[in-house]
Amino acid sequence: MNIYQNFRLVKKFLIFLLGISLITACDSIQAEENSITKEKILIGDNYGELYDQGKLRTYYFYTPKSYNLDRPMPLVLVFHGDDGNGRSISNVTRFNELADQKGFIVVYPDGIDQTWSLRANTQGKVDDVLFVSALISHLQQQLNIDSHKVYATGFSRGGILTQALACKLPDKIAGFASVAGSLPARLKPNCQPQTSISMLTINGTNDRDVLYEGDDYTQRGALVSISDMVDFWRSHDRCTLSNASLKFSKDKVKTAIYTGCSGNSEVWQLAVVNGGHFWPGGSSTDKSLNKFNAKLGLNASETIWDFFQRHSS
Repeated sequence: MNIYQNFRLVKKFLIFLLGISLITACDSIQAEENSITKEKILIGDNYGELYDQGKLRTYYFYTPKSYNLDRPMPLVLVFHGDDGNGRSISNVTRFNELADQKGFIVVYPDGIDQTWSLRANTQGKVDDVLFVSALISHLQQQLNIDSHKVYATGFSRGGILTQALACKLPDKIAGFASVAGSLPARLKPNCQPQTSISMLTINGTNDRDVLYEGDDYTQRGALVSISDMVDFWRSHDRCTLSNASLKFSKDKVKTAIYTGCSGNSEVWQLAVVNGGHFWPGGSSTDKSLNKFNAKLGLNASETIWDFFQRHSS
């Protein structure tokens, strides 16, 4: 073997070593980036964002003290009403305190212009059902989430969105709870989820914003009556039994619990007698509402979590 051949062999060997070094360095950088991503998830208050349908979307979320990168946790999505945001609904519902007590992650998305859109249109509105689907996938990449225990709840317009999610995202969400919301009349005929739906509804019988008796169907954005909404989900789930076993004062909270449903699903209805448009048991600056809440003895957030714990996908 001449000197030239020796030189070529040495050159190949050096190139081989350089390639290994580069691969190792890239792996090292990737591991470091993954580590940095994980370290960004702090216990307590966090804020996140993602691009969806050409829009930058934001959300506030809370990781409980028991959060562990090696242990999957349930996820609760909480949707605010009109003129609200993720942080404001977190203050009302106090789900953060419950997340620490019970061990789940809670995420509060922000609607565009402080509202939710149930379908895209030519005016540039996004479809927030598609956004929620993208958000769940995004969160599953960022956090250690139990994909069988993803839940959705919301207040007012957020409760209406929750009803739409039950129609359209039953494959991603295991349980639903709407507070002061109902099913959109235009959505009802096309709401045909292929799986059973576990649904909890909480409504005030004297709600002047989401009428207990429902809207005129010719009205834009009309909602079905609360009884029609509950009957719709009962029928969909083919529920065969009913009882009222929840421990609330009958003269303040009327309950109807429907069981014997397909796929071990359940439909719970809580009607707050003379209740208005509010989150029962939530915080408020309205003194009269606080007095009403104190006498009511119903904590919507705790009841919703108790319901969610009974169901997984």
